[in-house]
Amino acid sequence: MNRLGFNKGALSRVTAIFVKEFIQLKRDRLTFAMVVMVPLIQLLLFGYTINTDVRHVPIAIVDQCQTQLSRQFIEDIKATQIIDVVKFFDSPSRIMEAVRAGKVGAGLLIPRDFEKRYNDKNNDPLAHFIVDGSDTVVAGALKALRAFPFTQSSSISADQIPHTIAVELLYNPEQRSALFTVPGLLGVILTMTLTFFTAVALVRERERGNMEILIATPISSMELMIGKLIPYMVIGLIQVSLILLLGHFLFQLPFVGNFGLLYFCCMLFIFANVGLGLLVSVKAPNQLGAMQLSIFILLPSILLSGFMFPYDAMPQAAQWLAELLPMTHFIRLTRGILLRGAQLGGLMPDVLFLLGFFLLTMLLATILFKKKLD
Repeated sequence: MNRLGFNKGALSRVTAIFVKEFIQLKRDRLTFAMVVMVPLIQLLLFGYTINTDVRHVPIAIVDQCQTQLSRQFIEDIKATQIIDVVKFFDSPSRIMEAVRAGKVGAGLLIPRDFEKRYNDKNNDPLAHFIVDGSDTVVAGALKALRAFPFTQSSSISADQIPHTIAVELLYNPEQRSALFTVPGLLGVILTMTLTFFTAVALVRERERGNMEILIATPISSMELMIGKLIPYMVIGLIQVSLILLLGHFLFQLPFVGNFGLLYFCCMLFIFANVGLGLLVSVKAPNQLGAMQLSIFILLPSILLSGFMFPYDAMPQAAQWLAELLPMTHFIRLTRGILLRGAQLGGLMPDVLFLLGFFLLTMLLATILFKKKLD
């Protein structure tokens, strides 16, 4: 034995334990996959997908001037790549309806005297942006267009053009970040708790031996799934009420929309998360595996849903992936109802997605659940 009290026998025993742990880790396919996949996904999400430079914000336009100059103005604005023109309307009220429903991020109103304003050079705004201020990042990007140097002739220096574009921020004119964050935080908390708790529900029953008792009863797979769903539904509603109350009193979160519609959408999102958690629980081999899968689901939900980074700044492939996540649709619903007072008609695509997601996950969880011991 040497001075450190470490001989060759101890070294061989440590080596044996090391080899044993490595072999066990290699056999645990889920843990081994998480070791490889989590860093890979984080690298892809942060390095490629996440982008704070907002581009291609969908907007609607009302061109009341309808001249060659106004059309050139539209093309020059589009050339910045900050906006994408997706709709043309014939009245400003249509823009307000589209912004309120969340169909566009902003509207651009070009007045009838557009050419007169351009030629007079008396500092009157050339046009008027009507922006959904509930998304502070997108609103900030569109505010940068206020000093857009539009000129009919390339020979005129841009600094000689005094014109600006007026910007009106709706729903959050002060651009308070709390109004943008709290509705999204509601989705993050519900996803984190409900998916995590329900993901370990059936696994815990198996590990504790309670599944033997359930097997001896005449309960069906669907009845078991519904019974597991109800307690977490109640927990979710308590969390929703608590977050909304704290958001209102601590951060002055406004309640513009319909409370009944808000709780209906929250209920659909709770169902979707519980269904996803139950689906994870019937596939996970143990509680550790269930927690790992929950983290695997939570990470993309936070980064791609629009909670932290603007949805419009993401590449097209990332937006397609985001559309598969329940939290993306829920954040649209909560921000639309709480801040813009959106109605059910304008929110129907997101509502139908959450309903369909819940039914699909519950169906798959029921089919995959085996009412027997492994």
